Amino acid sequence: MKLVVLERNSVGTDIDVSCFEKFGEVTYYPNTVAENTAERVTDADIIIANKAPLNENTLKDAPHVKLICLFATGFDNVDLNYCKSRGIKVANVINYCTPAVAQHTLMLALMLTEKAAFYDSYVKSGTYSAQDRFSNFDRPFNDLEGKTWGIVGMGTIGRKVAGLAQAFGCRVIFYSASGKSSCTDYERVELETLLKESDILSLHCPLSDRTRGLINKEAFAQMKETAILINVARGPVVDTQALYDALITNQIAAAGLDVLEKEPMTRDNPLAKIQDSTRLIITPHMAWASTESRNNLVGEVCKNIAAFLEGEERNIVNP
Repeated sequence: MKLVVLERNSVGTDIDVSCFEKFGEVTYYPNTVAENTAERVTDADIIIANKAPLNENTLKDAPHVKLICLFATGFDNVDLNYCKSRGIKVANVINYCTPAVAQHTLMLALMLTEKAAFYDSYVKSGTYSAQDRFSNFDRPFNDLEGKTWGIVGMGTIGRKVAGLAQAFGCRVIFYSASGKSSCTDYERVELETLLKESDILSLHCPLSDRTRGLINKEAFAQMKETAILINVARGPVVDTQALYDALITNQIAAAGLDVLEKEPMTRDNPLAKIQDSTRLIITPHMAWASTESRNNLVGEVCKNIAAFLEGEERNIVNP
C-alpha cells in the first residue's frame, strides 16, 4: 500500500503523523500546489491532502487510487462526481476543532468589544505611566450581557458558540443558511431580522451557492452601526469590498476575521489599509489549529484509513 501525504506541513511540523506508516509506504511532501499534484499521486493507493486540487486533471494518471482522505472538513477541492465515477472514496474529518473555533470566535468578539488592542498599546507605549490617575477608559467599551448575538449556521460550532454567548448573558438568535436546521434550543429568525437585531454577528456556515456573498453591501446596510461581525467560516461568505466600505463609513463598528476571500491575504486586499485593531482584527486562518485540534485531525484521518481498509465507510462524503 502506497500513501502520499501532499500537504504534511498543513497540520504543523510539531504534530506527529507517524500513524500513517502502519498502513504502508508513505511519501511526505511539505506542501503541494495544482502544478505538481498530478506527478505526486501517480503511484498512490491512498492520498492524504488538504487544499491540493483532486480532480480528473490531477487524478487521471493515478490508476491505483482507492481513497482520498482530507485534513479538513470541507471538500470543495475534490471533484466528488469524478471520484465516484472512478470508485474512489473521499473521507473528511468532522467536529475535530469545535472547541478551538468557538474559543477563537469569543476571543475576537471580546477583543473588539473591550477595545483591548488600544488599551494594551496605551500601557506599553508609556502613556499610562505618564498619567496621574489610576485608570483609563477613554475609548468606551460595553458589556456582552444583554446584547443580541446572531449566528449564521447552527451546526456543531454554531451551537458551541451559542452556549458560550449565552453564558455571557447574550440573547442568541440564528439564521439557518441551509434552511434545514432542526435546532430548537435558540430562536430561529429570517436573515433580515438577524441583520437588524444582532449586536454581534458570527458566521459558522459552510460555503455554498446559498452563502457565497451572503454578507454583502445590502446586508451591511441593514446592520446596526454598533454591530461587530465575526467570520470564522469561509472568506467568500463576506464581500470584501463591501466590508471595507462598511468599516470606513461606520456602517458597522468592527469586524474580526479568521478567513478571507483569497488566502493568503493578497497585497491588494482593501482591508490591509485598516490598521486600527479596535475596528478590524484579522488572523491567518488559524481558528481551527490549536495543538489539540491538529492532533485530533491526524488521529481521525488514521481512523478513516483503518476503517476503509476494514471495509467500513467512515466519514465518506461520496458514498
